[in-house]
Amino acid sequence: MFHRRLGLLTDHDYRALFAGTTAGQLGHQVSQLALPLVAVLALRANEFQVGMLMASMTAAFLVVGLPAGAWVDRVRRRGVLIVTDLARAVLLLSVPAAWWMGTLTMAHLYAVALLLGVLAVFFDVAYQSYLPHLVGREKLVEGNAKLESVRAVTQIGGPALGGQLVQWLTAPAALVADAAAMMLSAMFVLGIRKREPEPERKPGAHLLREIREGLSFVVRQPLLTRIAMCTGWFNLCSSVTQAMILVFLARDLGISAGAIGLLFTVEGLGGLLGALTARRFAARVGQGRAIWMSVAFTAPTALLLPLAQPGWRLWAVAAAQIVFAAGVVVYNVNQLSFRQALTPDHLLGRMNATMRFFVWGTMPIGGVLGGVLGELVGARTTVWIGAIAGCLAFIPVFLSPLRSMRDMPSGENIH
Repeated sequence: MFHRRLGLLTDHDYRALFAGTTAGQLGHQVSQLALPLVAVLALRANEFQVGMLMASMTAAFLVVGLPAGAWVDRVRRRGVLIVTDLARAVLLLSVPAAWWMGTLTMAHLYAVALLLGVLAVFFDVAYQSYLPHLVGREKLVEGNAKLESVRAVTQIGGPALGGQLVQWLTAPAALVADAAAMMLSAMFVLGIRKREPEPERKPGAHLLREIREGLSFVVRQPLLTRIAMCTGWFNLCSSVTQAMILVFLARDLGISAGAIGLLFTVEGLGGLLGALTARRFAARVGQGRAIWMSVAFTAPTALLLPLAQPGWRLWAVAAAQIVFAAGVVVYNVNQLSFRQALTPDHLLGRMNATMRFFVWGTMPIGGVLGGVLGELVGARTTVWIGAIAGCLAFIPVFLSPLRSMRDMPSGENIH
């Protein structure tokens, strides 16, 4: 009974990936809070500069999003995970080093954010393409749900830890903890025993041709294009909001870094709730329905975010964000498992990279837009705009066969 509840966690290799993901996600949560706070608190950046920093953190999905998939499909994915973890640790350490030497600038932060984004592209594409090999297609929903639970748990502990580290050590010094977590993640992935076969290189293989194959596969699959439209619009709107949320909370409302971290921690409870219920919810309503319902029913709770004020209103908003975060995780578990099941093995890297290009490529646009709007109309109004627009994200998947679809398709049936 106990082993049945643990499921994939009884498998050594999945457990190593799970542990590595836990360490990496914990560090990621710290840096997501600490890096913008370096700009806001240490360098006194204005709204547009903060928006540009947030855009820099995701611009890589537009720059290398498509070729990353073709490159990842050419190599063993485990090695990509290890190298990107170690490289991110080095980059993160450069920020406190420059700050201690008195040479830290916004240009340095932009460069670090952009390069971290490049490495994140390769890590995410490799990890999403590695999972079907590690657990098998029949266990994808369980595998993704457990990894999303890690993300949710670190969203509970990470921001609170990050907020306290910023208060105790200053924002630049808090990034040392993130670097240590990335190194620990690489060590766990090194412990995976199962080796992938060397990817078969076709005669006359060409990078541009391989990129076109990935693009063509996604564009010819109407279910994938609808998911891309939904996720891309949602990420655009969320990035508009995220570009100004720290300015809104820290500067406009005067909330401390520790309280901001605690606010994001409360939101993380919703992510954990979503991870624990995603598989059960999909089994009850059908996976296709779970994809659109999870967005349509929870996105409107973000409308309470711009109503935040110091005191009880702030924690009322936090309670609403629990619902919002749960919906995001239920959506992510089911749409990712859906995409992986739909795609043949040899195209997994390119499919994931192409989808990331479309759905994360909107994030730097949202970051710049959020920064511009913040300068023109203020942080609170910008948060309003992002929240209202995000309520429309479910429409593309609702107006598709996913509206009534129950079962996952199989990559074996794709021609």
